[in-house]
Amino acid sequence: MPAGGLSVAPSGSQFEAKITPIVVISCVMAATGGLMFGYDVGVSGGVTSMPDFLKKFFPVVYRRVVQDPGIDNSNYCKYDNEGLQLFTSSLYLAGLTATFFASYTTRKLGRRLTMLIAGAFFVLGVVFNTAAQNLAMLIIGRILLGCGVGFANQVHV
Repeated sequence: MPAGGLSVAPSGSQFEAKITPIVVISCVMAATGGLMFGYDVGVSGGVTSMPDFLKKFFPVVYRRVVQDPGIDNSNYCKYDNEGLQLFTSSLYLAGLTATFFASYTTRKLGRRLTMLIAGAFFVLGVVFNTAAQNLAMLIIGRILLGCGVGFANQVHV
């Protein structure tokens, strides 16, 4: 074995990798994690620009966007609000944190049970976000959704 710890195949042999249905399914499952994050970016970006949503949960931003259109043409200035930033980023931070716990959970409980836990996080997150009456419920729902995404991403990889 070389000093770097890598094993080198003899020069005369060649490894032929075959694309099997299991390989294709594994690649699709791994790509699903990126799809979940990308889908959330599109949905949360659309929702955070809806006047009814802003009026209910972020009235300061709503007044800035709708009632004072001459403030600046930049969306950065209109949507500059810590609560709105927390709403957007809480899913991603929770997803990152959850992956560390999900690896331990997968090792101890297996993939199937960990996927069920991810599904439970998703369902709870959807319930909280659907029933949200204030910013705290929205944030809790996003954190639960982030945990679901983090668990699901880790299990697929």
